[in-house]
Amino acid sequence: MAEQQVIRPARTVSGSVRLPGDKSISHRYAMLAAIAQGATRLDNFSTGADCASTLNCLRVLGVQWERAGNLVTIPGRGLKLRAPTEPLDCGNSGSTMRMLSGILAGQDFSSELVGDASLSRRPMVRVVTPLQAMGAKITTANGTHAPLRITGGNLKAIDCKMPVASAQVKSAVLFAGLFAKGETRVEEPVRTRDHGERALRAFGADVRLPGNGASIVGGQELHGIEATIPGDFSSAAFFLCAAALFPASQVTISGLGLNPTRSSLLDLLAGIGVRISITQLEEHHGELTGTVQVQGAELRGTTIQTPYTERLIDEIPVLAAIAPYTESGIEIRDARELRVKESDRIAALAVNLRAMGAVVEEREDGLRIPGRQSLHGAEIDSFGDHRIAMAFAIAALRAQGETVIKGAGAAVISFPGFFEALESVAQR
Repeated sequence: MAEQQVIRPARTVSGSVRLPGDKSISHRYAMLAAIAQGATRLDNFSTGADCASTLNCLRVLGVQWERAGNLVTIPGRGLKLRAPTEPLDCGNSGSTMRMLSGILAGQDFSSELVGDASLSRRPMVRVVTPLQAMGAKITTANGTHAPLRITGGNLKAIDCKMPVASAQVKSAVLFAGLFAKGETRVEEPVRTRDHGERALRAFGADVRLPGNGASIVGGQELHGIEATIPGDFSSAAFFLCAAALFPASQVTISGLGLNPTRSSLLDLLAGIGVRISITQLEEHHGELTGTVQVQGAELRGTTIQTPYTERLIDEIPVLAAIAPYTESGIEIRDARELRVKESDRIAALAVNLRAMGAVVEEREDGLRIPGRQSLHGAEIDSFGDHRIAMAFAIAALRAQGETVIKGAGAAVISFPGFFEALESVAQR
């Protein structure tokens, strides 16, 4: 993909989109398949670079997976992996580093997890602290960041009350709980996406779900599965919001993951006037899928705050990008977590919206973006962040004049075919 992408305005968007497999589910299924008994076959595995990082780390750990297109076959090794002979390169993937740490904490060898410059700036204490409490020996750079050096061994169960809501940390602790003696419990301040719990159950583990928590008893054996991974909802968000921008639009997305802990965006869009219908609902391995049809409308505004901020954390960039086109604007609160993503997303959104002519109030934990604004084409900096690059491609569809997105290649992290898919539905 070109490092620079030009987006021309559209008069509407219309058509059908088939999305790559869900990134969150792909990570978790691949990791659990590696420590299961028997083979796992995963169709529609994510095409994103982040999930490729997970597969590459698993190969270094002795998992001889095979890939044919979007079909990945993973022969499980059981709970014991092979000691790595080189660092485990997580690339840009915080999911890989945090969740794989949970499995490595239970291994009787030492390993080192490294990442690119962006990943090396992201906080790791939140996952290191509970794993250390379980008995793993972990050192970090400057006490807080990657690389992580982990010496695993005999783990003990803990009751983990998470100070910051994080589905990745929750999954890491539950994965470590498979190797611990006793029952490991995790409690979140607010409920986050539950793909880890559903994945553990799909592979045969007994996971209990009290309130905003989850628990698992160590020593359980996992078994390989055959699964088709649903379309990625966070990738769908860009097309849902593109359709929302144009009253005459109509976009259909089939095979889309509709896990209730991920799909709050549908409720938000419906609340600001977008017409949404869902058909062909099915459930496989605890995950809902369906076909979503979206028709645009004149958009009202809204406020996003706890607990919805956590549920919409991946979708906030594209919601901010369309906020100027709404009637009363969008206010985003309680979103400090956005400052420690692949980029400082609050700052990146403010800089790029202003470049397109928008008035924006930047706050420490969010943004206030007034409505009824007209944007013009501009040069946009992705800051190396896939969601920033894709969000401003959507904003550019209703801007006056062409928009140039620098660093557009970052989209490969989650959606390598994004710009081609967007071009296929943009009507000019």
